Amino acid sequence: MTKTDKAAGRAAVVDPVRLHARRWWGLAAIALSQLMITLDTTIVTIALPSAQQDLGMSDANRQWVVTAYTLAFGGLLLLGGRITDRMGRKRTLVTGVIGFAVVSGIGGMAQSGWMLIGARAGQGVFAALLAPSTLALLVAMFPEQAERAKAIGIYTAVLTAGGGLGLVGGGLITSYLDWRWCMYVNIPIAVLATFGAISTLPDPPGRADAKMDVFGAVTGCGGIAVLVYGFSEAGERGWGADRVGVLLGLAAVLLIVFVVLQARLRSPLLPLRIVTDRNRGMAFGTVALATLGLFGVFLFLTYQLQTVMGYSAVKTGVALLPLVAMNVTGATQISSRLLPKLPPRLLIVPGLLAAAASLAILTQLTPDSSYAAVILPAEMLLGLGIGTLFVPTVAVATSGVDPQDGGVASATVNTAQQVGASIGTALLNTIAAGATATYLADHHGGSTLRDATVHGYSVAATWALGIMLGTALLVAVFINADPRKPVAPKAPAEPADALAKK
Repeated sequence: MTKTDKAAGRAAVVDPVRLHARRWWGLAAIALSQLMITLDTTIVTIALPSAQQDLGMSDANRQWVVTAYTLAFGGLLLLGGRITDRMGRKRTLVTGVIGFAVVSGIGGMAQSGWMLIGARAGQGVFAALLAPSTLALLVAMFPEQAERAKAIGIYTAVLTAGGGLGLVGGGLITSYLDWRWCMYVNIPIAVLATFGAISTLPDPPGRADAKMDVFGAVTGCGGIAVLVYGFSEAGERGWGADRVGVLLGLAAVLLIVFVVLQARLRSPLLPLRIVTDRNRGMAFGTVALATLGLFGVFLFLTYQLQTVMGYSAVKTGVALLPLVAMNVTGATQISSRLLPKLPPRLLIVPGLLAAAASLAILTQLTPDSSYAAVILPAEMLLGLGIGTLFVPTVAVATSGVDPQDGGVASATVNTAQQVGASIGTALLNTIAAGATATYLADHHGGSTLRDATVHGYSVAATWALGIMLGTALLVAVFINADPRKPVAPKAPAEPADALAKK
């Protein structure tokens, strides 16, 4: 008997009653693992000025503390998904959590800027290994529709609220402790997540036939990494910069080659059936577009509160807490309860419209706007909308996927989120900067930089509003999945050895 057969045998005799009782504790371990990833997307941003001064980094190198993480994370997600399918999801999750904690500790002890940048890249590598296994395990652990909706509600609340909590935590840690604790904070989270994962999560065996697609990894992961970097550079240098054009052109070439390869290879990194399904493909697009708006607004609200209204880092973090609270409410109390009863688009479209209403309020932003009258209602609507739409969107994106493709499907959800965040930050930041410059030129010194800056925010909010409304229309047309209707069983896939003989 082979090792794979023995592992399959162990998985087959797992007591279902015991598994049912402990899976909610397993969900806690998954949520902690995902929280560690999303926290580090934003927590270091608040700490970056202190880290730059302490380590003597130049302004040019400073951005790499953020970019190194997003490049490694976004670029390697698809490969991480296939590794998850091959190695087994529990093993991959535990490896990712431990590795993330180790490199976080190295980053906290950094004695130079490049040491910190290297640690951030390491975080991105282990995040790309960890993220696909979290969602894939969740889907496998909760096959029943109503319980899966609750579980996805908790998962998506962590996924979308983690960025806001990172801003709050970064402000508090930087103000009252030291920037290094923004890295060290991952260690206790990782200890809890590791212990919880080992003691509660099921351990289904990996697939030995899930081959590594080397050409797909080079073109697909490389294309996504170059795309993320290109948009990051656009945010810094503007869309007209030669480097931006070269990067985006190279990304387009790599991704086109990637798609052609995936259509021809027997063991592709990303089976195209995952993204060409009408409902699932639109769900991936919705994740990207909704994240685009969310991260763009996070950026503008942070600048508005700190730069324009003079809030401290801590006060800014506290001022953003209502957005996080409403996000959790929308995910856990609205969508997770209604998803088993309603078609997903009847939750996704209202969620997008609520987010659009938030952006409509922010189009009226002025330097004298009141927090209570303008920013707070916008925050609450955005949090409620994003929380409400993410649960059904993730459910559609992961439903009907063959079990052997669970890791790569989960990786695609995370890739859509990462690409959306990168594009949103760069695109809306560039639009805001251009509108600010135009406003100053048109008024010939008749207005202050403060007025022009806020005008730029309102123009960017107008673009984000259009994106949200357009996405709502696309969802209404293309997503027609209904969890209340049984799905016809698919024909069993041919064994890998039979495919190889063809």
